Amino acid sequence: MWHKVSPISFRIPYIKTWKGSWFSDKKTYKDELSLDLKIRKLLDGQLNDIPVWDTLISIDSDLITVVIYTIKTALVVGKTGENLEKIQNLLSKKTGRKVVVEVKEIKRPDLNAKIVGFAIKNQIEKRMPYKRAIKQAISKSMEKWAKGIKVKIWGRLNGAEIARKETFKEGNIPTQTIRSDIDYVSMRAETVYGTLWLKVWIYKWDIYKKSK
Repeated sequence: MWHKVSPISFRIPYIKTWKGSWFSDKKTYKDELSLDLKIRKLLDGQLNDIPVWDTLISIDSDLITVVIYTIKTALVVGKTGENLEKIQNLLSKKTGRKVVVEVKEIKRPDLNAKIVGFAIKNQIEKRMPYKRAIKQAISKSMEKWAKGIKVKIWGRLNGAEIARKETFKEGNIPTQTIRSDIDYVSMRAETVYGTLWLKVWIYKWDIYKKSK
């Protein structure tokens, strides 16, 4: 029987860190966790059509800091900052605390699994052949010096009556080596002939830490 583990959680706290920065005791842990999940759900609704790589949330007693990493900062901020102000007001209203939202740009989007998966998903939903979309994404990532990439897709591919699974891989994906920095995402594409599930692994480089 297989025991599947997320490549990201498997590497915490060795080379990766948590996406939320806050501390609470046993009495308030439930409330802080629900607040963290509530903020992420609200952001997903507001930034549904924008490729967002990661969201870091820091919760203090009277202030919540949210850092959004994306490749299209102009769409999140807006021309004069109206979109960013709208998001801050919405989060403050729903959480009852002061919220500060920061937007940072990703320098190498082709090495981020969520951005690559988002691009593949959009192309499939626009009725581009899935093989072409996946192969283009793999070639772009390998051109940006990725050491390996693997894309797995399953469902009613091309509208077939029987669902099947296909895997596309190039390079090496050492999933059991903790020092290997592997980015991972799982998402789904809604097509006219059903839902297609998509998983992306990207092996970027190795991280070595000096022993004390």
